[in-house]
Amino acid sequence: MSQDFEAAVSGVGALAEPARRALYLYAAGQPEPVSREQAAAACELPLHSAKFHLDRLVEEGLLEVEYRRLSGRSGPGAGRPSKLYRRSAREVSVSLPERHYDLVGDVLASAIDESVRTGAPVQDAVLAVAQDRGRELAAASAPVPGSDLERTAAVLAEQGYEPHRDGDTVCLSNCPFDRLARDHVALVCGMNLGLVGGVVDGLGCDSVDAVLEPEPGLCCVKVRSR
Repeated sequence: MSQDFEAAVSGVGALAEPARRALYLYAAGQPEPVSREQAAAACELPLHSAKFHLDRLVEEGLLEVEYRRLSGRSGPGAGRPSKLYRRSAREVSVSLPERHYDLVGDVLASAIDESVRTGAPVQDAVLAVAQDRGRELAAASAPVPGSDLERTAAVLAEQGYEPHRDGDTVCLSNCPFDRLARDHVALVCGMNLGLVGGVVDGLGCDSVDAVLEPEPGLCCVKVRSR
């Protein structure tokens, strides 16, 4: 399970508490940042309770804080700045099994741009961009000791592929782009092949290959020892 997924689950879980959820919805719905006092009054909560829950939402990355004098005055006698809360720019979504449609969108948008710029077929551009993204994922991953199969599996696990070892092969139990893959098989399977192949290449795993090998219940790509 990736750290991003765990963080998203934690953020969404923070909203399970009714008072915290009410405070978040109130702050998110205001055009300007709100004070503790404003939020407490709007949600009919004691001030100390509102303070606790607002700061918890900040810890989870769902709200951001700024300090500003509400009077608009400055200089001596203007009073201390108030602590104000606003919705953060962080986007949080959770799906089970894990999905990464944001990655699909990025790859496809970049591929279309490349196709328009160079005149290359879209399918070829998707493959090339996916390979580049796979290399970037490999470069950004923490070093993992072990065989080439184990190192590749560790990076793919971070992306929600749910890899498992079967002899000299790593099978992928989950396709992070499943809904799109059902309707656009050739396009998405080609992108998966490019992405996984890019991870293998980026890790310098010379003893394994990404292969297109569809099987019911699994992602269409496997990683196999040569």
